[in-house]
Amino acid sequence: MNLPLNAEEPRIMHIDLNSCFATVEQQARPRLRGRPVAVTNRKSRHAAVIIAASYEAKAAGIKVGMRTDEAMLLEPGLIIVETDPPKYHYVYQRLVGIMRSYSPDVVMKSIDEGIIDFHSTSSINKQSLKDIGMEIKERLKREVGIWMRCNIGIAPNRFLAKQAASLHKPDGLDTISHSNLRAVLKTLRLTDLTGIAICNQARLNAVGIYTPLQFLDASADDLRRRVFHSVCGEDWYKRLRGWEVDNYDSITKTVGRQYVLEDVRLSEQDVDSRLSYLCETTGLKLRSRNLCARGLYVYARYTSGDFWYERRMFKTTFYSTAEIYRRALLLFNNRPKDSYIQEIGVTCYGLELSHNNQISLLDEVNHEVWLTQAMDCVNEKYGESTLIYATSFPSRDIIKQKVPFGSTRYFELLCQS
Repeated sequence: MNLPLNAEEPRIMHIDLNSCFATVEQQARPRLRGRPVAVTNRKSRHAAVIIAASYEAKAAGIKVGMRTDEAMLLEPGLIIVETDPPKYHYVYQRLVGIMRSYSPDVVMKSIDEGIIDFHSTSSINKQSLKDIGMEIKERLKREVGIWMRCNIGIAPNRFLAKQAASLHKPDGLDTISHSNLRAVLKTLRLTDLTGIAICNQARLNAVGIYTPLQFLDASADDLRRRVFHSVCGEDWYKRLRGWEVDNYDSITKTVGRQYVLEDVRLSEQDVDSRLSYLCETTGLKLRSRNLCARGLYVYARYTSGDFWYERRMFKTTFYSTAEIYRRALLLFNNRPKDSYIQEIGVTCYGLELSHNNQISLLDEVNHEVWLTQAMDCVNEKYGESTLIYATSFPSRDIIKQKVPFGSTRYFELLCQS
């Protein structure tokens, strides 16, 4: 394989909202503007982890994934706020609406970033993509709020567009094409490239590749045989040259929920209730994607630091809340009970498309399907958790919905009410 750089006019635009959740909070609450803000899924000094930080907080050394108590040591004036999904959903919808007004080919990669493919509208849009990018920035401020900013990258493929969007944060707008690709790569480190973390950096270093330019100049054969030991090396060869290899739909392999207990001294009945609620929301996520599962994995992490888990593949598929909870409890009851539990989790795997729209010969199967469908219809119309199982009820107001990352499908589901 010997490909040249892709010389076509860049038609892919990557849009990334800057420090999205923290910025949305600053937009909604003007008193937070210009101040260090951290967003967490739960307002707890010790157990909570920061999922978003404002640029003022980042300037103090605060990073995503840091515990709130550690962050407070770096910045005593840090303002910690809990996530508020309806706010983020509103901004998400407005952003998607703006993006789709320029092209029907829009893919949201996560809650705060998406891609516009202009290939199908090149004969309609007479503006340059740079002008469109500037217009999107202005519309975001006008239609959402003056504090909203975004990074925009333009390139011939998704990878380079995302790379361009990361060049000048915050509020940057950059284009990478065949004419400036080498100049841009010259300014970067290997770990600045999306998808190249410490492990892949070590692989590249092992064969004498220490810079993005050396990475670009490596042959497809070397990348496949000596670095990545798979066809993944050929993908990197094409990706760096501006050819598209990332235009595909990802496959859902697991669906689950985790929860850090609000009190490690909960009774066994309360712990089972928390597990039941996790199974309830896991089932909702599973059914929203028209999937069922064969495998189930449950775990518990103890205050002692010990970790226990059990997993099992079942002969029959399952997708209802009742079945997920029954099977999860079957596994969960095997856990050691001589220490306090700090965290629990449940995950469905071995996923396949559901065929529960087909009427069964067994009445008990049909009753379960119809009951589940009826509950989902009520919850869709009147809001999640309007109807829940009695075992989940004590946990309904305790376990708050977290803002999900990656796929936006469940985010759409939990915010639709």
